[in-house]
Amino acid sequence: MATLFRPTNLVPSTRSYSPGDYPQLEFEAQNGVKTVIRYGKYRTGATLTLGFDNISDVDAATILLHYQEVQSVWGEVNFAGTGVIEGADSNIQSFFVERVELKWKYDGPPQVTSVYPGRSNVECKFVACLDSP
Repeated sequence: MATLFRPTNLVPSTRSYSPGDYPQLEFEAQNGVKTVIRYGKYRTGATLTLGFDNISDVDAATILLHYQEVQSVWGEVNFAGTGVIEGADSNIQSFFVERVELKWKYDGPPQVTSVYPGRSNVECKFVACLDSP
């Protein structure tokens, strides 16, 4: 079950997206002829990194709690209707929100860096998977 990314009012300061690639295997003969076997019709291994700079420690803690909640049931994260898509053009948003075949999962715990008392930078990394519990 997808869990809405919280806090929903946070807009990332930075967003890095890679669309991944098709699962395929390439064979090359001694004469240079190449044969490619594609194992699916969807790209896999898409990544999304969100950076939240200079946010309150309360918001940082909310992100950490969300990570714990999602990981406890190996769930996926839903970004639709959250601040994550704010500031990105709709053409870009469609890649990491509307591709229904992809299920976003945390790619490790969020990294929190304290920058000032009560303020932190948080970086969250996600990987898109085709599986779903």
